[in-house]
Amino acid sequence: MPAKMPLDAILAALFPAGHAVTVAEGLITGEGPFGDGRLVVVGIDGDTALGVEGALMLSRAVLDAVKAGESSGSRAPILVAVDSDSQRMSRRDELLGLNECLAHLAKALLLADHLGHPTVGLIYGHSAAGAFIATALATRVLAALPGADPSVMDLPSVARVTKLPLEKLEAMAASTPVFAPGLDNMVATGAVHVVLDPGQPLDAQLRALIADLPPGDIRDRLGRERGGRPVAQVIAERVVSQARGT
Repeated sequence: MPAKMPLDAILAALFPAGHAVTVAEGLITGEGPFGDGRLVVVGIDGDTALGVEGALMLSRAVLDAVKAGESSGSRAPILVAVDSDSQRMSRRDELLGLNECLAHLAKALLLADHLGHPTVGLIYGHSAAGAFIATALATRVLAALPGADPSVMDLPSVARVTKLPLEKLEAMAASTPVFAPGLDNMVATGAVHVVLDPGQPLDAQLRALIADLPPGDIRDRLGRERGGRPVAQVIAERVVSQARGT
């Protein structure tokens, strides 16, 4: 697997003229000049687990960007940079409603997108489970850099939940991308829209991605076209049709 690109190198490539993005206790917040406007950056660095405080802090940063956009009429793109562990596995966080805090973060990103802020995820390291869903997968599109290692659930965890032998799951994952962790499988299922080239200017690649954002969530279509989720789009369309009574 290629070495992951460190956050400071990513930020330097995105903001050649400098930026005001900081990292505190693994949480990324800030912004910098981008084209004719600004790019807001939030996220998680250093394989940090996402807990209650982190989810609420990132939600606040996203909602502040939305509020600023409503006041100025200029709706800045929001980049969600991710190198995280899973959600924080502690009794304290669960008792404080970590599931609701993660949902709040995801809904804040969906609200920003709905109100005209282009939202792009960028996974450059690890991420898994609820932290992955509430950050990277809550954006309009998810880009990745070589060396990224995303998963919704690793196979040993799947084995514990399903009670299936790990060896059987590994065999299934070899031929079924939707079952398997890793960047290549996330690309095949359509979860990752594009893998960026670290050898080319990242700011230009991100501007091109934002300029060509799809009108909605097309992950199911990409999964069908790439062979990783051959029936998801058909099933989703059938559910929508039945819900509308058409």
